[in-house]
Amino acid sequence: MPNGKPAGVPCPQLTSDYRCQLFGKPERPAVCSGFHADEDTCGSTNEKAFELLRELEESTLPDTAYGKTHSL
Repeated sequence: MPNGKPAGVPCPQLTSDYRCQLFGKPERPAVCSGFHADEDTCGSTNEKAFELLRELEESTLPDTAYGKTHSL
C-alpha cells in the first residue's frame, strides 16, 4: 500500500486465517518485518490482539475522523 494502510482496513496481504502472504518474502514491507509482537501490544489471544489494535487505531485517529475531538 504505497500511502500506508488506513486504520480499520485489513491488510490486503492477509489470508482468511489472518496469516501474512508475504511473510519471509523480500517484498514484505519493512514496517511489517520490523514489528516484533509482544504481549503488551498483542495480548495472548487473537481476540485480545484485535481489541488492542482497535484501541490503538481509535486513539490515533486524526481529529477530523469520525467526528473525533479531544482536548489537551
